[in-house]
Amino acid sequence: MINIKQAGRKKIKGLTFIVVSSFMLLSCEKFLTEDLKGTFSSDTFYQNEKQAIQAINGVYQAISFSDPDNKLWVFGDVASDDAVKGGNPGDQAEISYIDDFTADANNGISGNYWSYAYEAISRANNVIANVPAIQMDEELKNRIIGEAKFIRAFMYFNLVNIYGEVPLKLQPQITQEAIHVPLSSVETVYTQITTDLTEASAVLPVSYGTSDIGRATKGAAFGMLGKVSLYRNQWNDAINWFHQLENLGIYGLLDEYGNNFKLEFENSEESIFEIQHLSGQTPQEGNALNQWFAPSHESGYYFNAPTQELVNAFESTQDGTIFDPRLDASIGRDGQPWLNGEPFSAGWSPTGFLTKKHQQPLSEISASLKGDGDINYIYMRYADVLLMKAEAFANTGQADSALSNLNLVRQRARNSFEGTPPADLLPDITATDSFTLLQAIRNERRTELAQEFHRFFDLMRWGKAISESALGANFNYETNRYLPIPQSEIDQNQAIP
Repeated sequence: MINIKQAGRKKIKGLTFIVVSSFMLLSCEKFLTEDLKGTFSSDTFYQNEKQAIQAINGVYQAISFSDPDNKLWVFGDVASDDAVKGGNPGDQAEISYIDDFTADANNGISGNYWSYAYEAISRANNVIANVPAIQMDEELKNRIIGEAKFIRAFMYFNLVNIYGEVPLKLQPQITQEAIHVPLSSVETVYTQITTDLTEASAVLPVSYGTSDIGRATKGAAFGMLGKVSLYRNQWNDAINWFHQLENLGIYGLLDEYGNNFKLEFENSEESIFEIQHLSGQTPQEGNALNQWFAPSHESGYYFNAPTQELVNAFESTQDGTIFDPRLDASIGRDGQPWLNGEPFSAGWSPTGFLTKKHQQPLSEISASLKGDGDINYIYMRYADVLLMKAEAFANTGQADSALSNLNLVRQRARNSFEGTPPADLLPDITATDSFTLLQAIRNERRTELAQEFHRFFDLMRWGKAISESALGANFNYETNRYLPIPQSEIDQNQAIP
């Protein structure tokens, strides 16, 4: 048993585990070609079970939102039609270039995310390379390696969808050959992601004891395999993986939509892969999104501001007086209750709106500690799986199955209305023609997953016509789908021409 429970909270407590990745010293006379060594070398660190556990905990720590460079929200939300940068106009100004599709290879936000992502991959590579030689319980060893492969696949999935072709680094960054890696095609990266996830699914458990909740599971691997298949338009494969996830018999929708984003419902039956956070730790392991998205009077920076177009995407009754309950569970809007119970003011945001997700009330995290939030980030929920499965069914002409999955999500949203929902609020979708059905599924993804960092990636995989229509004249699918490889990587990686 790995005991990582602290103060009654069932979390993964990530160890700060420093690994030196790409680093070269240049001079006018010579290159340093000696193999690199980190703070810990494999000769002195990977010796026992305890160190294997510390190493994998360090991989989890590397993907958290305690790191300010983890700005997945910029690429998933701000780059889309659902949000703008927000915040003070001069603060984090380089986000604006990503928002209007003028970011170049020197963009600091992009470059910092690249470094953040490859740090996590580097830590995962060290685990995959070094843990096999440790004399320890074989089942635990295989599981730890599976966890590392899952996280490596997760990070490469984000990279390939932000940048397209990327260097596929699969070895510890201690040799020249491991550091200087050429770009791999999108298809090659996806193939490696699928390999990692498939191997992980074979060794990861269905669930964990209370002290290990938050680690990657078999269901998370199945869910990611389904998502990867969906992104590759492999509809039947996606359906198969999602069925394997459901056959585990442990996932379902929470009765109340808004509970997904509350502290007391963390790691619920709806959560498939959830990145853990814990406040009050040294070094910090709390969720900085709690401050990034909060209004200024709560010591927040009011970034990732939702657009009017996103608000308009939520359905209402025919007379326009009662809205989809997911709207006010997701977005602060003028006059409606905010997280602390007070009415939201449109003046708190440059768009008049702020996201309510990824934030906590002041009764849980005070304004003075705002950047050290306790709330987790749910990357994949069961509702997301139902909508991906509906999309796969719709693309294979199985309208009845698509409608069944789609309407489960809508029914939960409707039943989240306080009291008896009006008959014309979120009625079941009945259309069976492919065009209308797929449009309904896409609209449902936008509202169900609003401000959860998925929208831009959805638009990209839906193709040129849909993405250009949604993103307007500044966006050209051929030239703006992927961000440029950061100049820092081009300068350091001699395998990139």
